[in-house]
Amino acid sequence: MLAGRAGRSQPSQPEVEGAATASPRADVLPAADYHGLDPAESPAEVDAARAREYALVATLLTRTPDQQLFDDLAGLRVDASTIGIAHAALAEAARAAKLQAVEREYFELFIGIGRGELMPYASYYLTGFLNERPLARLRGDLAVLGIARSDRNCEPEDHIGSLCEAMEGLLSGRFPAPPGSDEPFFKKHIEPWAGRFFADLERAQAAAFYRSVGTLGRVFVEIETEAFALAA
Repeated sequence: MLAGRAGRSQPSQPEVEGAATASPRADVLPAADYHGLDPAESPAEVDAARAREYALVATLLTRTPDQQLFDDLAGLRVDASTIGIAHAALAEAARAAKLQAVEREYFELFIGIGRGELMPYASYYLTGFLNERPLARLRGDLAVLGIARSDRNCEPEDHIGSLCEAMEGLLSGRFPAPPGSDEPFFKKHIEPWAGRFFADLERAQAAAFYRSVGTLGRVFVEIETEAFALAA
């Protein structure tokens, strides 16, 4: 959905499709031992684990999973940490999931006839309308960071899946942005509203499999918010 492009001092970048459009693979799955920003881990290890978490959430929110991803999620190793419990719920939901039922669920939640039950866009959550000032501010920040919307993406950039994909690209180095760009991006474009969206997804009428996705997203946003606050 997003692609790197040349920044002011960056060499020309080939288009790099983000996790949301990639086929399922092992590096989209979360690290089994990820507990948040653990001071015992090196910054590189933490950022790699965070990137994979964002990649997974982006993948789940921008298209319906295929059977391979369900199988991979069903085999997740989990633990007793807060996010480990969220992983366990996601694994259980994946084991119980039926592909056609989840495809219908995704349609009812995010597409619908006219509109879905939920509107996964920053502009909508922050202003009550689509394509408003939060989207314009986001586009300006993405341009500064050297990130552009892929020609194959018809969604506005403030879709929660695209924002998670942007975080993955900033953390993994796929996008030509300065180190440390993830924190201000998160605080400006994700923290103010994403927790409310994920909480709404947890209790959405049409949600079954996606209830566990809502829990994972909410817990992950809480971990990121707390970690950045502690580091301030």
